[in-house]
Amino acid sequence: MESDAIEKILESVAAGKTTPAEALLSLKKEPFTDLGYAKVDHHRALRQNAAEVIYGEGKTPDQIRGIAESLQQGGAKTVLITRMKPEAVSLMTNHFADEFTYFDIPRVGLLGHMPEPTGNGTIVVAAGTSDMYAAEEAALTDEALGNQVQRLYDVGVAGLHRLLAHMDDIMQAQVIITVAGMEGALASVVGGMASCPVIAGPTSVGYGASFGGLSALLSMLNSCASGTSVVNIDNGFGAGFQAHLINHLPGAVPAQQ
Repeated sequence: MESDAIEKILESVAAGKTTPAEALLSLKKEPFTDLGYAKVDHHRALRQNAAEVIYGEGKTPDQIRGIAESLQQGGAKTVLITRMKPEAVSLMTNHFADEFTYFDIPRVGLLGHMPEPTGNGTIVVAAGTSDMYAAEEAALTDEALGNQVQRLYDVGVAGLHRLLAHMDDIMQAQVIITVAGMEGALASVVGGMASCPVIAGPTSVGYGASFGGLSALLSMLNSCASGTSVVNIDNGFGAGFQAHLINHLPGAVPAQQ
């Protein structure tokens, strides 16, 4: 149940159209829907200011469709689905028609519409071109949760002048997500320039000794730049969600140069 639905119930109580007992019953009723293969959480938006997101990996197309339909019936206007496979994309496209949009680089699906930004500032996502699959997962997660996002791509440390050309964007951001593979140095460089929180997202991009992203992960965990936090390898969604929470902290204001 989303916040606007809760507000309508409370307004109905205030207007005398609904008794407190009836309102309490509405709030308690069906906090989740048991589909057998999934228990769909309808109160997550109330607890976390964001509806449940569907992790598509390992789920059948029918399961994804069923969970998405249940979220819509529970009041979710935007349903985000990550790590989608082609057969799931095909089913969702045929079943929901114009309601469903698929983004192929990050393998992310969106059911419904993108909301207007409601955050306290801009989230900047910086990454190399090869890291765009994880960077776009982060960016689309933030946009689907109601954030303004600016993308800085192909600004890796191999050509530092490309990143320095965006100093104003970096200094004015509310939170920055840095997505990088190889040795993962981008997070430390950005973290040393920014006055806002920096979320480092290691990717599995790189040659043999990068060990599938482990090298970037360890580099980011050992960053000397203060205020840098790290999510798991290829976890663009996790970085985006964390940035969303920071960008919606009450009373937060954009950083100034």
